[in-house]
Amino acid sequence: MSGQPEFWLRGPIPEIPALLQPGAHALLQSLEEVKRYTKGFSEDLLWEKPGGCASVGFHIQHITGVLDRMLTYAKGESLSEVQFAFLRNEGNPKTEASIDFMVKEFEKKVEEALSYFKSVPVALLTETRTVGRKKLPSTRIGLLFHAAEHSQRHVGQLWVTINVLKA
Repeated sequence: MSGQPEFWLRGPIPEIPALLQPGAHALLQSLEEVKRYTKGFSEDLLWEKPGGCASVGFHIQHITGVLDRMLTYAKGESLSEVQFAFLRNEGNPKTEASIDFMVKEFEKKVEEALSYFKSVPVALLTETRTVGRKKLPSTRIGLLFHAAEHSQRHVGQLWVTINVLKA
């Protein structure tokens, strides 16, 4: 434990609209937990898949990639070739990325998300946005919320995987 309560109990994050505080809190909680859970974790176990489950490396890459993609859609943009390449390589041990590198990349993406949260006019949060090639319907706030809750879900899976691998 960090000695502090979870982020949602630490008060509002300056400059972030009230409607986006829960998402910002969830992303910051995810980042804090990823750092805590991976501290001292062996690089040798990074791509192990206990019982066929996703690897620790996959989870870290995936939460970074999903956050990046949801931010892109929230901005009303389409994914780039770089983003498609990242998606194809999530969980690929041949990327040879270290735990520290992946955690730093996630941290950068969380910082980018928080910056975006600060810039979005509240009146535009319910604007329609589409997801993927099929143009599935969502809203700007829906995408931002999904990015946050999806991160929390995978952090939980990462924590279990790490504990199984350490056992």
